[in-house]
Amino acid sequence: MRSIRVVGTSWFGFELIFLALTPSNYIEGRETLVMGVPTDVEHLITDAKLMAHIATAVDGRPHVAPVWYGYDDGVLSILTAGKKLENIRQNPKVAVSIEQQTNGNAEWMVSLLGTASVFDGDPVRINEAARDIFPKYLGPDEDSWPEYIQQSLSDDPPEPLVIIEIASATVSWF
Repeated sequence: MRSIRVVGTSWFGFELIFLALTPSNYIEGRETLVMGVPTDVEHLITDAKLMAHIATAVDGRPHVAPVWYGYDDGVLSILTAGKKLENIRQNPKVAVSIEQQTNGNAEWMVSLLGTASVFDGDPVRINEAARDIFPKYLGPDEDSWPEYIQQSLSDDPPEPLVIIEIASATVSWF
């Protein structure tokens, strides 16, 4: 079994030591840390109609919140406001967790670490992100989406786009 030992400091200030197994070595109940996002993980999260949880931290105070997301080629996209956005503007280092369950039993869980960028005032890009994210959760008929969601398709969308460049992925299989 090939492995890589990665030692460093987390974005939240904790010392980390990971033993990263190669993606082909997934074993039930084991974790694998990979730099970037492996193809196996991309297949799990790209079209999954799952809630993600984003973790931000400012001044040593963590904040975790559920979000709908879009994923494509190492980049996770969300449309958000409030405390999440405020924290990302102050500290762009984020963690995202996505979990698949059946009848309350976890099948797999992915933790993603990355750096977020906020795109305000770019309605075309925000509209494109909305058309990528919302059909997964609400269906393809934009006219049937709630009005507050349809506003993301306007020339003046209410929430900016947050793009998270994923640096590493940890996968847990149960």
